[in-house]
Amino acid sequence: MSNNSAAQEESKIYSLVIDLMDPAVRESALLELSKKREQYDDLALILWHSFGIMPALLQEIVSVYPLLSPPNLTAHVSNRVCNALALLQCVASHSETRQLFLNAHIPLFLYPFLNTTSKTRPFEYLRLTSLGVIGALVKQNDNNTVIHFLLSTEIIPLCLRIMETGSELSKTVAIFIVQKILLDETGLTYICHTYERFYAVGTVLSNMVNQLVETQAVRLLKHVVRCYLRLSDNLRAREALRACLPEPLRDQTFSALLKGDMVTKRCLTTLLNNLNEQ
Repeated sequence: MSNNSAAQEESKIYSLVIDLMDPAVRESALLELSKKREQYDDLALILWHSFGIMPALLQEIVSVYPLLSPPNLTAHVSNRVCNALALLQCVASHSETRQLFLNAHIPLFLYPFLNTTSKTRPFEYLRLTSLGVIGALVKQNDNNTVIHFLLSTEIIPLCLRIMETGSELSKTVAIFIVQKILLDETGLTYICHTYERFYAVGTVLSNMVNQLVETQAVRLLKHVVRCYLRLSDNLRAREALRACLPEPLRDQTFSALLKGDMVTKRCLTTLLNNLNEQ
């Protein structure tokens, strides 16, 4: 891109960000910016540091709350709020704004969306996009402050319910978040600390395994195996898993499905070895 066209593009981004302040043109600005967020690395910094922009995005989110119960969300409203969420995801992903995003407790504004149960497409899309914001937070490797924050909130029960009842895509993002929490030492200790927490996670994983026998969704299976493998790193959890690991993971039920996936096959073998060790 030439300097001239780069400058024009940047100027267009700035004018769209300014448009977010004007309720009359905000909807089209949300749409355009959500399309451009991949192309412009510093969009997160502009959104966060421009006066009034974060409150404008939060206003978009809060304005939808009355439509959640009773469920009354149209595709149009869902698309609009999801464009606002896409911009929040951009802020959550950026190394320089992620901590500020957490400090402001902005993820909590998304929990009412994760707490919905309607199966209609507008709600499904809203849950999936909200999960995407949390997923962006946990994706990084220096996760400790993110995990601490999430553990102080209701994220695990919310994710567990979506893992049981959501669409395949939502289940995949929800279990990805739980897996990232488990991979952190604090997260693993937290989940294995009481029987109730371990049981809640174990029950949902077990139900997922039984569903996977039917659906054969390989992406989900990879995450389920990794969650079990990580749980087996905790001695108390390992003891419990000896008794409650679902049978389809012990026999060869998934061997055809995992035929080409050496990494997940290895994870499953390691898991079974861990459980066989005395």
